[in-house]
Amino acid sequence: MNALMTLYPLLTKLTIVVLAFFIIMTIVSVVKSRVNTLVDESSTRYKVRKVVTMVAYAIFIIFVIATFKKDMSGFAVAIGVIGGGIAFALQEVIISIAGWLAITFSSFYRVGDRIKIGSIYGDVIDIGILRTTLMECGEWVQSDLYNGRIVRVANSFIFKDPVYNYSGEFPFLWDEITLPIRYGSSVEYTRQTLEAIAVEVVGDFTASVTKSWKNLARTYAVEDATITPMVTIVANDNWIAFTLRYVVDFKKRRSTRDRMYTRFLEEVDKSNKQIQMSSATSEIVAFPKLHVEIDRVSTSS
Repeated sequence: MNALMTLYPLLTKLTIVVLAFFIIMTIVSVVKSRVNTLVDESSTRYKVRKVVTMVAYAIFIIFVIATFKKDMSGFAVAIGVIGGGIAFALQEVIISIAGWLAITFSSFYRVGDRIKIGSIYGDVIDIGILRTTLMECGEWVQSDLYNGRIVRVANSFIFKDPVYNYSGEFPFLWDEITLPIRYGSSVEYTRQTLEAIAVEVVGDFTASVTKSWKNLARTYAVEDATITPMVTIVANDNWIAFTLRYVVDFKKRRSTRDRMYTRFLEEVDKSNKQIQMSSATSEIVAFPKLHVEIDRVSTSS
């Protein structure tokens, strides 16, 4: 063993490093298995598993540096040249690692946030060193529902494309529904009905929305916004368009719309024709007169 260490010191150290790596990964696997058994809450379990992985990587890197500390001065030039070549060949990987650091320390988004990156839209279910994993929404499925497709995006995208965060510091969205109401309906009764429905359906959000908006205003230069439901009307050639604007939890937009429409249709049935829905119709008033002239050509044999 002493002769081996004398003749092949570098090989010995490499062997030790490889063995240390497998030992550390085995310990990590055992710890993660225990975490899965002991921790029931999914977000807490995810965070603990991430911490365990990061600590393991840190321990391994420190161990490698300590093992090769005496040999690094002799390999400085070679390491510099090789490192430059590797950096050029793996520049996308390096940018992705830089993106991971930016995501981690700059709060671009967190696990559980709903984001849109380019044309990809979904919930963040994992943030790795190189990639972010999303549970996709939309595409062939309407609105904000999952379509079942898992998408992995390189972290380097945050330096190239805008990131739309639907939750973040303010986990609510403004949404609108527009209803065509026939002329002759009671405008005031319709407005009051819509406002009452909105308060009934989304009124519970008001306190939490107000608190979140105040917290957002402490961080960013945002103006005061109307948190309570608001009804506006526009009259056109066909009907009166009533638009109901309200604030809703970012994950409940579709279900809230369903409740709004259902309650409104119930109120239409009970309104004794004070509210009448309208639709686009085309009416043919008259056909234009057609003048047809026929030229008769006489032929002689």
